[in-house]
Amino acid sequence: MKKSFKLLSLSLVLVFIMAALAGCGMKSPEQSSENGENDQENSSGTEAEVTLVYAEVNPLDTIAGQTATTFKEKVEELSDGKIEIDVQASGVLGSENDVLDTMLGGGDTIDMSRISAFALTSYGGEKSKLLSIPFTFESREHFWNFATSDLAPEFLLEPHENDAGIRGLFYGEEGFRHFFTVDEIEGMEDLEGMKLRVSNDPVMNGMVEGLGASPTVVSFGELYSALQTGVVNGAEQPIANYKSNAFQEVAPNLILDGHTLGAIQVVITDEAWDGLTEEQQNILTEAGEYASEFNRQISEESENKVLDELKEEGINVIEVEDKTPWKEAVKDVIESSVGDDTELYEKILNMK
Repeated sequence: MKKSFKLLSLSLVLVFIMAALAGCGMKSPEQSSENGENDQENSSGTEAEVTLVYAEVNPLDTIAGQTATTFKEKVEELSDGKIEIDVQASGVLGSENDVLDTMLGGGDTIDMSRISAFALTSYGGEKSKLLSIPFTFESREHFWNFATSDLAPEFLLEPHENDAGIRGLFYGEEGFRHFFTVDEIEGMEDLEGMKLRVSNDPVMNGMVEGLGASPTVVSFGELYSALQTGVVNGAEQPIANYKSNAFQEVAPNLILDGHTLGAIQVVITDEAWDGLTEEQQNILTEAGEYASEFNRQISEESENKVLDELKEEGINVIEVEDKTPWKEAVKDVIESSVGDDTELYEKILNMK
């Protein structure tokens, strides 16, 4: 009888101890093995061996955002869920320059990002400046002729070869970039004297100055309020980004000058790349080719759909029939931006 009572008492003590552990948030050995720190699972339910954080400044419903999602899904499909791409969109990790600074500053908090070509010029990608020179590409087909040429990898790998710490994986585009303003305009001459938002980029600064306006550096995350409060009178973006960020609410005048094609590159840090096996690197390369082709297929269709929606909303959309005056106004920045790369630039121009 005493023996039975002792066993019962011991059982009750063990029950109370387990309850106390659970109440304190501590895990039993069985719980720890099932939910350990390294046992992360992706949406497919498969245990991920590698997780790469991918930064995107725009929302997921944009062309760039959809491209990121497609890349993520393809990587996870090809790797059977062993590689997870954690897409952090809508600028939650900062502007493009903030993201690049973080990627190159160490800490492993951001592994990959979609970056505008012009933003790479200060991070070892000097040749990418040629892709953002005003009126370089006459059409989307012209850009894709370059992006699929033997010359394209030279631009992607330049930051790595310059020991910048990143390398390009694949190309995409967000459509042609256009100016939009708070006050109503009819043509190029109305931009004169305006404060136009730019990123801190010499090509963009020179272009805005050539148009007689004042380039004003404002971070992308603060652009809506800057337009709303009069800090700037206008800015420029691809059509899809213009609408997805609701800029039409505060700057309802869109002039379709198409000064540059929004060429983009998806880049990865050398540290993250070198940490992958050859098989994993091949998966990222194949998924990148797939996402690039997806981007090519949806870009123009998505842009045209958004433009129709903007017109239906009553946005003042100004067509530009003749771009010759625009080209003449910015010819100085075109020539200075080409610099010593005249031969290389001519190759790009001749791909139309």
